[in-house]
Amino acid sequence: MLVKTFGSAVYGIEATTITVEVNIAAGTKYFIVGLPDVAVKESYFRIESALKNCGFKMPRQQVVVNMAPADVRKEGSAYDLTILTGILAASGQIESEELDKYLIMGEISLDGGVQPIKGALPIAIQARKEGFKGFILPKQNAREAAIVSDLEVYGVESIKEIAGFFNGDLQLKPTTVNTREEFFDSINNYDSDFSEVRGQENIKRALEIAAAGGHNVILIGPPGAGKTMLARRLPSILPPLSLHESLETTKIHSVAGKLSASDALVTVRPFRSPHHTISDVALVGGGSNPQPGEISLAHNGVLFLDELPEFKRSVLEVMRQPLEERKVTVSRARLSVEYPSSLMLIASMNPCPCGYFNHPEKECVCPPGVVQKYLSKISGPLLDRIDLHVEVTPVNFDELSSDRVSEKSAVIRERVIKARDVQAQRFGKQEGLHSNAQMSTKMVREICVINDAGQLLLKKAMEKLGLSARAYDRILKVARTIADLAGSESIQIEHLAEAIHYRSLDRENWAG
Repeated sequence: MLVKTFGSAVYGIEATTITVEVNIAAGTKYFIVGLPDVAVKESYFRIESALKNCGFKMPRQQVVVNMAPADVRKEGSAYDLTILTGILAASGQIESEELDKYLIMGEISLDGGVQPIKGALPIAIQARKEGFKGFILPKQNAREAAIVSDLEVYGVESIKEIAGFFNGDLQLKPTTVNTREEFFDSINNYDSDFSEVRGQENIKRALEIAAAGGHNVILIGPPGAGKTMLARRLPSILPPLSLHESLETTKIHSVAGKLSASDALVTVRPFRSPHHTISDVALVGGGSNPQPGEISLAHNGVLFLDELPEFKRSVLEVMRQPLEERKVTVSRARLSVEYPSSLMLIASMNPCPCGYFNHPEKECVCPPGVVQKYLSKISGPLLDRIDLHVEVTPVNFDELSSDRVSEKSAVIRERVIKARDVQAQRFGKQEGLHSNAQMSTKMVREICVINDAGQLLLKKAMEKLGLSARAYDRILKVARTIADLAGSESIQIEHLAEAIHYRSLDRENWAG
């Protein structure tokens, strides 16, 4: 008897429906065809044990399983449940009339339990698009898939539940999630707040500018100055995710298997902080079975690279193109997948190996030339993509012990949202352009117009401070953001002066 069941394969953040054909005929062997990998081939042993342990029979005839389209490689253990259901239907142990209305995915345990899968959300989206009535999957993934409307999502814990459901002996309750309610209830849930930071008002101001314009930032300062603490609070002042951004971010985390059973949506902006021993592939994504890397997991959020010079040179260099194009393309012989990577980069570093160069109290013990060598670990092209260079100084005792209440993240965020609204109106006709940091050189010339006094100030700053040519556009972009925060239609001289202040590493002889 021939029976068809349906599963799905995920490539990038999109899903493709896979038809699993099971035919039972005279013979004795088990065959699985359609370009399966080792994990799919091993499903035979998991399925046989699960059927026996749950009181079902494994057919002692020839079983042929074909996974179509046959030219697409099938990978992973998530097809176990799809194949098992087909075998039960083809052998007459469950009714098969309703099978073609459901998409079925899940990994099988030897005792018949159902284990979670990756990519449940993009699979559910594709199932609805292709007109399936429902999606049967592991219970741990049910909430994740249930955010897709007009699709019945059934979470199961055992193969007995599936058999009972198709035989009409068991009524499964569909999982439901009120997407909008869940989204708006959790949109402002951040664990940390800028009001917890004592002092460092100038650094808070720099991060507010960065958030308002989507600018990348590097914080330079000695150990214990608060670089990491400040960076971790940056997402709390960014504009809230839109529902579209939330769904897009959730798809990436779903594919990577980063969502817990209790999570349905990623409702706050991601904050990813990889260790400096990370590999190229782990950062940008890839592998034999391509998976999203840290750059894509930080999509619509913040990627924080602590101790930037300690990262391998090759790791930092592979970031250059994704930061510019805001997407990562992973190409293999058989396929090419694309992951979005629109993020804010915030990096931190010590000014020298000992950490105390330019420290107001402690003396630097690094030999001559070591500071410059340390800073040179960061290439010019990467530094070119960082708009704000901010020097962080230690907080003194008076500021630490002060009772003065600092400004809350919610107050700063309101100013950031207003500035972003101005930019949204400015770039309304430009597809994919949302913030000042994304402006091209041509747009900088058109939008960031400064008067004669501003031109003179910028010229003197570049000559006196030894600013590099690449600093010119960056200063104008940051000045435009400062003007937006101030509600000014044009860039004033004070906006330029503040923007020039945030180019520390471009100053000639900064490292001695």
